[in-house]
Amino acid sequence: MADPAQFTDLAMGYMSSLYSSALRMTRNAADAEDLLQDTYLKAYRAFSDFEVGTNLRAWLYKILINTFINSYRYNKRHPEFATDIEEIENLYFYKKIAGVKTEHENKSAEDEVLERFTDQDIKTAVESLPEQFRIVFLLADIEGFSYREISEIMEIPPGTVMSRLWRGRKLLQKALHKYGVQQGYIKDET
Repeated sequence: MADPAQFTDLAMGYMSSLYSSALRMTRNAADAEDLLQDTYLKAYRAFSDFEVGTNLRAWLYKILINTFINSYRYNKRHPEFATDIEEIENLYFYKKIAGVKTEHENKSAEDEVLERFTDQDIKTAVESLPEQFRIVFLLADIEGFSYREISEIMEIPPGTVMSRLWRGRKLLQKALHKYGVQQGYIKDET
């Protein structure tokens, strides 16, 4: 059992990454702040049940995901105002797909094509993923959680995590390919 007096010292270090994830899930700064506040309130109330020595980061993400699914799904279907995706920071994955390379890497044809995509194009493609695939994709490829950790966070079998991640990546690939064809970066070979 964890001592609630330690909550601030242990849990607050994860606030920035949790906020980034909340922002990607809700697609709105105000909703992300509300989600983060609800997450930390629930975590604080349940902190005495947290087992010291286990993965606090995964525990907090599990609360974040469950809070989002339970409380914010309705808001997603019935938005009150437009999404401001300009507030989403540039992330490693987006930079990687966009072709930001070190000076020692050789560029392949795929890398040169991907360099033409803007961060906004990639963000739009990721945000177009259905929720179940987008959340798994974000946890795996943006936050770096393992399949096992995602399985625990989302309370789904590891095989489902792998399936959703594979399907999400394929949907993202199709969306980016379609955009590349529309922009003339890629020849349509159909």
